[in-house]
Amino acid sequence: MSRIIALAGNPNCGKTTLFNRLTGSSQKVGNWPGVTIDRKEGKIKSIGATLVDLPGIYSLSPYSPEEVVSRDFLLDDSPDTIINIVDATNMERNLYLTSQTLDMGIPTVIALNMMDTVRKDGTVIDTEKLSKAMGCEVVGISALKGEGMDELLAAVSSADTVPKPIKLSDALEDSIAQISDILRGKVPDGQLRWYSVKALERDKLAIERIGTSWDDVSKAVETLEKAEDDESDSIVASERYAAISDVVASAVKSKRSSRDYTTSDKIDRIVTNRWLGLPIFAGVMFLVYYISITTVGGWGTDWVNDVFFGEWAIPAATEWLEGMAVDPVLTAFIVDGLIAGVGAVLGFLPQMLVLFVLLVMLEDSGYMSRIAFVMDRVFRRFGLSGKSFIPILIGTGCGVPGIMASRTIESERDRRITSMTTTFIPCSAKLPIIALIAGALFGGSAAVALASYFIGVLAILMSGIILKKWPSLSGSPSEFIMELPPYHVPGIATVIRSTLEKGWAFVRKAGTFILLACGIIWFLSAFDWSMSMVGDINDSMLADIGNAISWIFVPLGWGDEWQFSVGTITGLLAKENVVGTFGVLFGFSEVAESGDEIWPIIAALLTPIAGFSFLVFNLLCAPCFAAIGAMRRELGTWKATGAAVMYQCLLAYAVSMIIFQVGSLLIYGMFGVWTVAAFATVVLIAYILVSKDPFARTRQKISEATA
Repeated sequence: MSRIIALAGNPNCGKTTLFNRLTGSSQKVGNWPGVTIDRKEGKIKSIGATLVDLPGIYSLSPYSPEEVVSRDFLLDDSPDTIINIVDATNMERNLYLTSQTLDMGIPTVIALNMMDTVRKDGTVIDTEKLSKAMGCEVVGISALKGEGMDELLAAVSSADTVPKPIKLSDALEDSIAQISDILRGKVPDGQLRWYSVKALERDKLAIERIGTSWDDVSKAVETLEKAEDDESDSIVASERYAAISDVVASAVKSKRSSRDYTTSDKIDRIVTNRWLGLPIFAGVMFLVYYISITTVGGWGTDWVNDVFFGEWAIPAATEWLEGMAVDPVLTAFIVDGLIAGVGAVLGFLPQMLVLFVLLVMLEDSGYMSRIAFVMDRVFRRFGLSGKSFIPILIGTGCGVPGIMASRTIESERDRRITSMTTTFIPCSAKLPIIALIAGALFGGSAAVALASYFIGVLAILMSGIILKKWPSLSGSPSEFIMELPPYHVPGIATVIRSTLEKGWAFVRKAGTFILLACGIIWFLSAFDWSMSMVGDINDSMLADIGNAISWIFVPLGWGDEWQFSVGTITGLLAKENVVGTFGVLFGFSEVAESGDEIWPIIAALLTPIAGFSFLVFNLLCAPCFAAIGAMRRELGTWKATGAAVMYQCLLAYAVSMIIFQVGSLLIYGMFGVWTVAAFATVVLIAYILVSKDPFARTRQKISEATA
């Protein structure tokens, strides 16, 4: 059995870079049990060990799911060795976690990262003196440049000694010793120090695990608090930082005074400036999307759609199947259903890869941390963290990577809300629908597109307020604590590897759902209920389904025409399919992306206000299957995903109904029962937004059920 090595460290300390450097391509990605946090494992072939990448954390206190996952793994899985990666440019903050891991009685090697940056600043770190003070081996490395890897692996291979914990004050050590005497024999011997310190801090997990011994331990804790006139966890934290400061002062010699600004400090004075931060950020992101969507990525997508699928894959598959005398029905299913449907999604892959490259470069350079910092003061007013802005921004290109980006948010509640609301912002796949409605009913006005993005942002902010009041998602936005790492040039290997990982996840997840959905949509549109192939799609099962559900959309103004219901259904496959579906339903074999061939028909069937209602519903309702699949991965269960999709559809329905009914009253003087329902919906939404606890009864029922 190979050795298990845990890789632990603060966020943004270079942990992922070191993991990739040590394991190369030998990696497996999964989830930690019961949570939607990535678990990455890889083989270090040179020493025959398995490296487990723990989530980035600041301490082993249970304040976040990541800290719970890391702490439980170190306690219950008992790895053979810990590699604790420490940012050498910010040692005092990083060594706080180190001081806690040393208490766990597991052989530890400290990997002092970013030593190249430290040398550049003229700072000298005496690793031998630091090693002696910390009671374990310390190796200076640069994960980005690959420096010190051999020395690190040699230290890990020979690490078999339990480290000495950092010594705290005599009074505190006396209390720890007293608690250790009580717990001896009741907790694992190697973890006696950790349990004793955590019990002293009144840590809930420690108290649960020591059971009835807490009664005796609590007396020692109360005695210490009375003597020091402070809470015990504050006393321990203060003592740890004091001890760490002494260690750093003895091992680090810096030529730079505390008042000197580093290069990163000087850049931050501009990019995080109160007035300049947002315009600079907007300029950077415009450049990112201009390259990934309009130019380089757009050229790649055009080639994949027009050449690879249009001229190569589909004709070649058709010719091969016909040459093999395959039944025409099966040929149509494979070519028109599966290949064409999956191709519609894979056509976006070039844009996605270019986007991923640029975003990984921004992230690896340290700029993404600054974006979250700048946006936090805006989003916090609506119950969201600043980190929620990054997934939403990515969602303007495609909802799938936008939802996946929500996993960078530490708070599980904020992460779930963000993954539920990211797709409200119009993605590139929704642009054809915007162009269709604007061209057919509003003379091609750009105000329609502007209004679409405005409604998307408004829906996100409004949902932030509403969902934060729901019992299972309630609570204040998590405190915005983020390390701002020094700026540096992104590593080529890291950019390539991260891009390929994200790209493969997009292909694998999107392909799975699209493949299944394509088969179902094609089957419904090609056959009638007697299982006979139809020549006219109006005779298909899909048309019947459209007619059966179209009444639902009557209050929205477009339910009298079943084609719009079918278009909404096919939009679940991919939103750009809505325009293509209309081309088929209205008798056009091909339509341009803007759908200008069918503008007169759309204009004849819908009033402008009904058309805008149709547009808003398709912008806000359930996203495509690929995005729903990504949402399922972030929310953890199909039950939670179903609830999220239901919320999206209800909100889309409510907003669209209000737009159509109130708009029809103001423009055409139309008034009916649905007008009353629309105003009642306005009152209900306003009540939920302003009420302090609109879901009090639900909260009470949940409390009674769990009591």
